[in-house]
Amino acid sequence: MRHRKFLSQLAHERIHAAIDDAEHKTSGEIRVMVSHQSAPDPVAAAQQAFLRLGMQQTKHRNAVLIFVAPRSHTFAVIGDEAVHARCGDAFWRELAGAMTGYFKRGDFTDGLLHGIGRAGELLAEHFPREPDDQNELPDAVVEDSPDQ
Repeated sequence: MRHRKFLSQLAHERIHAAIDDAEHKTSGEIRVMVSHQSAPDPVAAAQQAFLRLGMQQTKHRNAVLIFVAPRSHTFAVIGDEAVHARCGDAFWRELAGAMTGYFKRGDFTDGLLHGIGRAGELLAEHFPREPDDQNELPDAVVEDSPDQ
């Protein structure tokens, strides 16, 4: 995944809409972050970003972060403690495998949309939307600055 190509092809509006749609079925929260930094250990970088974005502060600890670092051709999908307890490692491996296929074909937005959709299905199954549900986190794609 080439950094500039990835960024130029990313359809922010479609990603935002997919997150909004997925979150209408669940009390869970989904975020997508694109890092301009190299992330040789994408899981560790995703965990740091998760905390920096305050995603551990959701009411039910049911947030999911899709973290992409196109400069190092890496990504990770991680969930807060309640999500991980319900789905385990097999789900994350399956999801990452499917997203990898999209990314290898250069279908960056579709790869993210697939990840958002599958994460949304998992969250809806285990954390259905509640009548008083509030959107706890912004749905827009987050990008760090290139010089962080």
